[in-house]
Amino acid sequence: MIWLSRTCSSLTLAAALQAGIVSGEFELVNSTESSVLRQKDYSGVVVWLEPVAGQAPVASRRTFTINQKGKRFIPHVQVMPVGSELSLPNGDTIFHNAFSTFSGQPFDTGLYAPGSTQKLFLRRPGVVRIFCNIHSNMSAVVVVTPSPWFAISGKDGRFAITDVPSGDYVVHVWHERSVEANLKALEKRIRVNDSTLLGRYTLSESEHVSLPHKNKYGKDYPADQKSYPLGGK
Repeated sequence: MIWLSRTCSSLTLAAALQAGIVSGEFELVNSTESSVLRQKDYSGVVVWLEPVAGQAPVASRRTFTINQKGKRFIPHVQVMPVGSELSLPNGDTIFHNAFSTFSGQPFDTGLYAPGSTQKLFLRRPGVVRIFCNIHSNMSAVVVVTPSPWFAISGKDGRFAITDVPSGDYVVHVWHERSVEANLKALEKRIRVNDSTLLGRYTLSESEHVSLPHKNKYGKDYPADQKSYPLGGK
């Protein structure tokens, strides 16, 4: 048994040593967003890897959080592997009602009070857009990936995916203000050994069109939107 334990430990160590890091950076161009134009904020671009052969392993269950504070979802973009738990705490002093009409996994938390939390599991890969039924200006996006190897870019546009086993993968990219054709053109096959540098990706936002969304009933938000504070009107 001692020999078996040492053998298993050696195999685990060997697998860890074979794991690599995939890194790179994104630059956003042709944008009308002030944060991009003035601050060079290239955050919120999601990248993930899918193995060429076979299926990606199921990620261990984790909880990811999008807070509601100052009538905002924070962060605006979240990424999580399929099967993970999404926590939506209400950090405001008013009520919220988070919902999504995404065809694959719609949900509606209903009205819930300040200081409380709603949780749900996202069991299918895809892009889930979240809104508040009370405040039309609130929105968030969750990218549910089919693999455990993913990252999201920081303000400087850089990203790093760690603990990637050696092998061949397809790189996938998603960005809220880039059209599908541009994102598809960035897909490519790579081989991961130790440290794999993807270089710089350039994403154009020139074709992005921002459209108003409906409430959870599929209707326009009322012109006189109201907030509901705890214990008052």
